[in-house]
Amino acid sequence: MANYILEMHNITKTFPGVKALDNVNFKVEEGEIHFLVGENGAGKSTLMKVLSGIYPTGDYTGQIKLKGEVVDFRKISDSENAGLAIINQELALVPEMTVFENIYLAHEIKKRNIINWNQTIHMADKQLKRVKLNVNPGNKVKDLNIGQQQLVEIAKALSKNVQILILDEPTAALNENDSENLLNLLVELKKEGVTCIMISHKLKEVTAIADSVTVLRDGLTISTLRKNEINEIKIIKDMVGRSIDNIFPERKPQVEDEIVLETKNLNAYNFAVSKQVVKNASIKLKKGEVVGLAGLMGAGRSELALSIFGNPKNYDMDGDVFVHGKKVHFNHPSQALKAGIAYVSEDRKNEGLILKQDVKQNISLTNLKLLAKNGVIDKNKEIVYAEKYRKEINIKTPSIEQTVENLSGGNQQKVSISKGLFANPDILILDEPTRGIDVGAKYEIYTLINQLIDHGMSIIMISSELPELLAMSDRLYVVAEGKITGELSKADATQENVMKLATV
Repeated sequence: MANYILEMHNITKTFPGVKALDNVNFKVEEGEIHFLVGENGAGKSTLMKVLSGIYPTGDYTGQIKLKGEVVDFRKISDSENAGLAIINQELALVPEMTVFENIYLAHEIKKRNIINWNQTIHMADKQLKRVKLNVNPGNKVKDLNIGQQQLVEIAKALSKNVQILILDEPTAALNENDSENLLNLLVELKKEGVTCIMISHKLKEVTAIADSVTVLRDGLTISTLRKNEINEIKIIKDMVGRSIDNIFPERKPQVEDEIVLETKNLNAYNFAVSKQVVKNASIKLKKGEVVGLAGLMGAGRSELALSIFGNPKNYDMDGDVFVHGKKVHFNHPSQALKAGIAYVSEDRKNEGLILKQDVKQNISLTNLKLLAKNGVIDKNKEIVYAEKYRKEINIKTPSIEQTVENLSGGNQQKVSISKGLFANPDILILDEPTRGIDVGAKYEIYTLINQLIDHGMSIIMISSELPELLAMSDRLYVVAEGKITGELSKADATQENVMKLATV
C-alpha cells in the first residue's frame, strides 16, 4: 500500500472568468521525486500555490492532507511550519544581502533575541556544502550567477528542515551543466528522505529522474504515471490531448542570396560591469533564413542582439551594421523598429511586457502610429489588430482585455511575439522564444517561425536548448566570451561541434 505524504482532493480554484483548477486530485508518496507537468495554463503553478498557502484556505474548495491529517494553510508560514517549502520561478532572494543573510532571512538564529552571526555563517556554510555550492557565504547574492542563486534558494529551504520541497521550473533559466547539477542534487536529497515535487517543461528531465508524473490539462487531472510507465510520447499525448509525432515541424529551405542584415567587427563595452560583451562580431543574415546564435549562458548572445537592436542597454559601441546593404546607426530601439527590425526579449516579464496592462495594450506598443489619428489612439482599431493576433497566434485568454500578468507563461510569450510582429518587421530577433513554456506551446511557436519564413521574414534565434537550435536553424554562429568562434552549416551543426566552439 502506498505511503502518501501528501494528498490533495477535489481542489477547485477560480479566477475571474477562468476555472484554473477543476476538482484536481494529486497524491505524492513519501521520499519520491514527483513531476507535475502540463501545458502553460494547465493549473500546475496554481495547484502548488494552493498547497503552499499562497492561495489560502477559503480561497479554493477541496481538501489537503499531510501524512493523513487534514491541514489548513492560511498563509505561507503555516505551510513552512508543516515542513513545506516552495521555490518559485522568480527567486525570492535579496540581491544586496549576503548569502548567509538570505539563507536565514525571516528565521534567524538568535540567542536572547540577538542574532548570532557566527552561528548563522557556520550553519549557512553547512547548508551550502549540502547543496554542493562552493561559494563564500559572505558574498552578496547579486554577485552569483543564476545557477548559484538557485542553489542558495534550495539551501534556504533546507535550513527550515523541509520535508516536501516544491520547485517551479527550477531549470528554466539554467544552462545544461547547472541543470544537470540541480537534478543530481534532487536525487541526493531524495536519498536523505526529502520528498520533491517539481514542475518542468523539459521532458528529458522528467524521464531522467522522476519516480512519478502527474499530468494536468485545462485544470483537470489527466493521468498519474509510475516510473515504469513514464515515456515522452505518453506524457506529450496526455499534456496536449493529441499525439505530436515530430516536435520540430519540417520546413523547406527558403533562403535567398539577398543579405538583409550584416554586422562587421561589431564591439560593445558594458561600463556597468566593466566588461567588453561583444568583440569584433561579424555575422550575416539572408532573406528567408533562420540563423541561430548558440553559446553558453553569459557568452554574449543577447548582448550581440541588443547591440543590433538600437543598443537599449547603452553600451559603448563601434563597428558597422548594414540593413539591406545600407549602413545604419541606431541610437534607440525605435530606430531599429523603423528599419524593420524587431526584438523579442528573453526576459518577457521585466523587459518584454507591461504586466499590469492588458493583452491589446501590450501588442499595440510597438506601432502606436498605425493606430493613432490626430494623436489619439483609435481603440476600435486596436481591438481589431489585437483580436487578429489572438486568433492567428492562438493566445489563450478569456479576452484581449485580460491583464497580461494573469496569463500563463506560454501565452505571455505569444503576446510578446505578437508585440514584435505588430511592428511589421522583416527581420525578427527571438531571444529564448520557448523558455519556460510547454511542449504544445513550443510546437506552436516553431510552426509560427516556419510560417513567418514562408512569408519572407528573416529570423535570428537565440536558444539555450541545443536540440531546438539545431532543428530550427538553417545556419549557426557560436558565441563564446563575446566573440564569434565559429559558423556552422546545417550539415555541420551537431551538439559536439557547437560545444567545442562554445568552450574555446
